[in-house]
Amino acid sequence: MYKKIMVPLDGSELAECVLPHVEGFIASCQVNTIIFVRAVKPEPMISRGAYATGEVDFTVIEENTKRIEEEKKASAKNYLDQVVGRLKHDGVEFQTEVIVGTVAESLIDYAEANHIDMILIATHGRSGVSRWVRGSIADRILRGSGIPVLMVRAPGTMGEKKA
Repeated sequence: MYKKIMVPLDGSELAECVLPHVEGFIASCQVNTIIFVRAVKPEPMISRGAYATGEVDFTVIEENTKRIEEEKKASAKNYLDQVVGRLKHDGVEFQTEVIVGTVAESLIDYAEANHIDMILIATHGRSGVSRWVRGSIADRILRGSGIPVLMVRAPGTMGEKKA
């Protein structure tokens, strides 16, 4: 049923709480492909109107912006490769993908364009004002995509029952 699973990671230890579940799917389901995805926000371009003096070389600014974005993408790719290196494949194809854009929307677009069967994502478990102020990528993906989403609450986050 779930042959192609997407696992968004943001580089945090919290997001990696999904990894044991990834291994569980590998062991118990007939998963063919797992794609680990990291979305990076694009570097903001400085508008020409911000420097009315005319003494700014916009070519240099644009080159630096592109260089910073490429460095962010390379760092994200390196991180994903390290994550994949820690997991057992057991006949499952692992892929990594770095996408640039607004996080939730880019992940939804990627999942839909690549015919993902399920999204497996960690959630901070925020509620109330914290959720309103900081938002929830996992919630936006759940509400914005027609693809099944399995949300894993990270240990130690709000809402966890105390023993």
